[in-house]
Amino acid sequence: MGYSNRRKTAPSSSADHAAAAPKAAKGASVWTMQIGGSKKKTDMKRLEVLLFVSELADLLEAGMKLGQALQALANQGEDDSARKYICQDICDAIVRGENFSDACARHPKTFPALFSNMLRAGEASGAMVEVLRRLGDHYERDDNMRGKIKSALSYPIIVLCFGVLAVIGALVWIIPQFQKVFDSMGASLPLPTKILIGMSDFVINYGWLLAIAAAGFALWLRKWKKTPAGVRKIDGWKLKMPLIKGIVAAGAYSSLAYTLKTLLSNGVNVLQALKICSETCGNAVIAEALTTARQRVTDGTTISGPLASSGVFPRMMTDMLAVGEQAGDMVGSLEHIGRRYQKDMDRNITTFTNALEPILIVVIAGAVGFVAVAILMAVFKVSSSLG
Repeated sequence: MGYSNRRKTAPSSSADHAAAAPKAAKGASVWTMQIGGSKKKTDMKRLEVLLFVSELADLLEAGMKLGQALQALANQGEDDSARKYICQDICDAIVRGENFSDACARHPKTFPALFSNMLRAGEASGAMVEVLRRLGDHYERDDNMRGKIKSALSYPIIVLCFGVLAVIGALVWIIPQFQKVFDSMGASLPLPTKILIGMSDFVINYGWLLAIAAAGFALWLRKWKKTPAGVRKIDGWKLKMPLIKGIVAAGAYSSLAYTLKTLLSNGVNVLQALKICSETCGNAVIAEALTTARQRVTDGTTISGPLASSGVFPRMMTDMLAVGEQAGDMVGSLEHIGRRYQKDMDRNITTFTNALEPILIVVIAGAVGFVAVAILMAVFKVSSSLG
């Protein structure tokens, strides 16, 4: 194959990885100092990784050696880009005799465990181009799911923020002007108007306290979300919240099925595949279930049984896995599961947006309507008293 321009080396041990990690970190810091930028410049984004994988597969398929292909990709990047740095670093590592997979593993933020393990399977089977193509398909499919979820959540959040700002603006600037007029007339005000004026006075006088409390709560929540208990709690809520759970859960199940299918179809053993999936699934509850399943699989148990007993995965998913195990076609079953839950996610996104728009309209219209009705009631009452 065209990619085998390196000498054959035995798979590196964990000690070798540990020794290589400080060197990689040191090289990254030197690169950051040279370009005068931040550490983020040494890590490629997901879209950049997708382009890197696709272009590398094209070059290898055209007959170029792996080192030549990496050097060509490095020359295409800008001088201060993460792409140039990583391609050059991997190329130098290959020249020194390292495996491609080990060189990529030195950049874990750019190439996660899924990436390096699939490359090891490609090196062992001699199907590097096919592995790179499958990695490209995986990244593209994953980015599509992330994009759909973000687009489904962005519109409601924007509408809600504008609605809250509009109500706060009315309480701070508009209501006090009406209050001056009502006070100068000395008329008694209806109860909704009194409530509205009280809310306005509270926001004006104690709004800074509310802002400090909100900022403090946000900081506490941000720190708590990073603790193991907080991560697990929030991930559990994502799988149970109405409207949200259909999108998050279906997306997680689809991504898990496609990831597991990609690993198994490239020769990664079941135990290692489950470990990689637990590290890359992005949900602590699902990761715990996968870790437990991996421990039971080592005792000779099937995958579907432990996943079903965890109570995290839906019955349909575990039943389809069981059918694949019985038929000896786990890869085919995982492909069906991935497609099934990807379609479910698309339907849930449509349901979510269709249901959330009228809910937000009712909530925001209720808040704005209360302000308008309270002011109009006071105006009518003052006008009638003057009449």
